[in-house]
Amino acid sequence: MSAWVLPDHIADVLPSEARHIEELRRDLLDMARCYGYELVMPPLLEHLESLLTGVGGALDLQTFKLVDQLSGRMLGLRADSTPQVARIDAHLLNRQGVTRLCYCGPVLHTRPGGPHATREPLQFGAEIYGHAGLEADLETLLLALDCLKVAKVQGPSVDMADARIVNALLDGVSLEGDLLAQVHAALAAKDSSELSSLTHNFPSSSRQGLLALVQLYGDEKVLIEAENVLPPIPAVRDALSNLKWLASHLEGVNATFDLADLRGYAYYTGARFSIYAQGASDALVRGGRYDEVGAVFGRNRPATGFSLDVKALVGVLKVPPLRAAIRAPWREAADLRGAIASLRAQGETVVCALPGHGSEVDEFHCDRELIQVAGQWVVKSV
Repeated sequence: MSAWVLPDHIADVLPSEARHIEELRRDLLDMARCYGYELVMPPLLEHLESLLTGVGGALDLQTFKLVDQLSGRMLGLRADSTPQVARIDAHLLNRQGVTRLCYCGPVLHTRPGGPHATREPLQFGAEIYGHAGLEADLETLLLALDCLKVAKVQGPSVDMADARIVNALLDGVSLEGDLLAQVHAALAAKDSSELSSLTHNFPSSSRQGLLALVQLYGDEKVLIEAENVLPPIPAVRDALSNLKWLASHLEGVNATFDLADLRGYAYYTGARFSIYAQGASDALVRGGRYDEVGAVFGRNRPATGFSLDVKALVGVLKVPPLRAAIRAPWREAADLRGAIASLRAQGETVVCALPGHGSEVDEFHCDRELIQVAGQWVVKSV
C-alpha cells in the first residue's frame, strides 16, 4: 500500500471544494452572529472522562481514544462538540442569564455515518443555555432554517419528534440489560414484529403506546391521531402540544412528524428536529432540547440547539462560480507593485504570472488584466 493513501472515509479537500466549505463556514457563523450567538472554540481533544461524561455509549463508540504522553491519562478526540460547549457554559462562563453560543470545527468518528460519509465532519452548531421555554426551541429551529437559506438550500422540510413521548411510555417499565437499546432500535426501524416481541412483558398501556408510535408519522394529522391513540399521560400531551406550537410558526416550510424517531445522540430530553432537503440522502441538520447535558458538569440548566456537517451540506449544493480575478505581470517595478497592492487592499484578487509561466490557476477566473497604458497601470477586461 502506498504511504500516501489515506484511511477509509478520510479525504483531502481540494481547492474548489475547500473554497466552498470555507465560504459557507463564514456565512453560517455570520448568520449565527446576526442572532446574537457568541463564537467559542473547544479543543479537539480532552481527557476522556470529561469528553464522555453523561453522553452514553453511542458517543463512546464513535470516539477515538489515545494516551497522553505527558500525563499518561486517556484522551479522546471529540466526536461531537455539544458536551464541550455545555462544559464551557457550566464552568468557564458560568453566567446566570441566557447564553447563546456557536462553534464550527472538525470532529472525528471511529465509523462513518453512512456509505459515503466522512469520518471527519466539519461540525457547525448553535446552542442556547438558560431558557426552558419554547421560545428558545423555536429560535434555534428558525436559525437552522436561516442557515440553510444562506447556504441556498432549496425546499427544506422539517421533521419533528419529542423524546419525552417514548420516555413517558417507558416510565415505570423495568428494563434489564440492553433491552432499552433494542426497543429504541425497533422503534427507529419501525419494526412492529420485533417491538411486539420485545415488549410482551410490558404493562398493557406502555406496550400499546409503543406499538402505536410505529405508525405515527406523516403530516400534522399525526398529532391529532396521537392524542387519540396514545395513553393520556401528561408528559405525552405536553409534548404533542409543544410540537403543534412549533410547527405553527414554520411559515412556508413543510413540517412532518415521526413520533418514533430516536436517531441522533441520546442526550435529547424534549422536542427534537431534523431538516431534510432535495438531493440529500440524510438529514442536513439535527437538533432539539437537551436540558440534562450540563448536569454532569455540576450545572443542570435548560439547553437547546442544533448542529450540521458543513462538508455534507456542501455536497448537496450547486458548485459556486469561480471567483473573478485580475491577471498581472510579475515585475520588480515599484509602480506595478504599488498598483497591485492597492487593488488587493480593495479586496480584489490579483494573480501575478510568474516568469516563464502563464496564469496556471483553476480556482479563479481572470476576467481582467492589469496593463500599462500611457505610463499608468490600469485594469482592462479580457
